[in-house]
This record gives sequence, C-alpha cells and structure tokens, in this order.
Amino acid sequence: MKISKEEVEHVASLARLEFSAVEIETFASQLSSILEYVEKMGELDLAGVEPMAHVHEIVNAFRDDVVAPGLTNEEALMNAPYPEDGCYRVAKVIEGE
Repeated sequence: MKISKEEVEHVASLARLEFSAVEIETFASQLSSILEYVEKMGELDLAGVEPMAHVHEIVNAFRDDVVAPGLTNEEALMNAPYPEDGCYRVAKVIEGE
C-alpha cells in the first residue's frame, strides 16, 4: 500500500506536528514499507493457529493500596512555565466562545 505525502501531511496536521518536506517524503516512504510488510503478513496460512491477544499469559501483580506522601502544591508548580493562582496555566487548544 502506498502512502502519499498528502496523507502524511494530513495526519501530521491532525496531530499538530510540523515536518519539513524532506521529513514528509521520508515518512511517506517508511510508512509505505511498513504497510507493505503488514500486507505480506496477511498472506500467511494461519489455519490451525489459535487467535490470541498476547503472546504471553498476562498476570497482574497487585500491591497493597497504601497512601504515600506526595508533592506540595509549591513543589508541583515549581517547574511550571506559567503558574497562576496555584494552578497550571496552559495555552487554549479548543476554540470557542
């Protein structure tokens, strides 16, 4: 499957990423190679292979839920670029009223 430069640019804009023309060309080529490999895997004869979600059995290792000391508000905001009234101030990302 061939991925076009326009598709890479579209996905990059959705993810709010900026790439140079050379990077976009490189990513389009690399993604096309990956998808071609995935298509080859689709040609494998998997008759008799049991479907699975994970190769290894997943076992949860639970621990006791114990309250531990955390950061003070001042410590948490120490490296914030724009703290305001004891909170993090962030750039607006959703347009609206």
